[in-house]
Amino acid sequence: MGRAFWIDQEFDRDRDGRYAVHVRKNLDGFEWGDIAPVRFACTAWELATPPSLTPGYVRWDRRVLEATCHRNTWDGTLYARVRIVSPLPDELRRSRAWWRDRGWTDWQETFGQYVEPSQQDLARVPFLRASLLVEAPLPLDDLPPEPEGPHDDVERRAHRAVTVLARELNALVAPVLDQLS
Repeated sequence: MGRAFWIDQEFDRDRDGRYAVHVRKNLDGFEWGDIAPVRFACTAWELATPPSLTPGYVRWDRRVLEATCHRNTWDGTLYARVRIVSPLPDELRRSRAWWRDRGWTDWQETFGQYVEPSQQDLARVPFLRASLLVEAPLPLDDLPPEPEGPHDDVERRAHRAVTVLARELNALVAPVLDQLS
């Protein structure tokens, strides 16, 4: 099975622990006082991923366009939203009757990364870019408890939360990416 998500410890270490520094600089982004670890874990994830931190402390497969974590407003649990580049559905690939010489363009790649078309591109040709949206609950079991405040070992707990989330997202998304390969 391939890797969908991983922590780039080496890059972080070579940059004197930039994720911990980033967490410390963004303490005002955390909300304190919740008994559940969900809000804290979501904020830690947001700080570990682009665009908050580029390149991210958490890295992902090039087919992953975005990955976010959210608190479910219905019951307070944790869920993820992951958008993945996908090939066109078989129904569209079987026949090109719908094509009608319009020059449809699929996902563009720049330096191996899938990119959105520019405004200039959109003025010239039509795009049909397939993607999958994965929305799924994530377990809370291994998440660290939310710190009591900004002076309560926030950086270490943020590292732990992000590590757990990357592991859970990898287990969820890697089989999908493997199937798409």
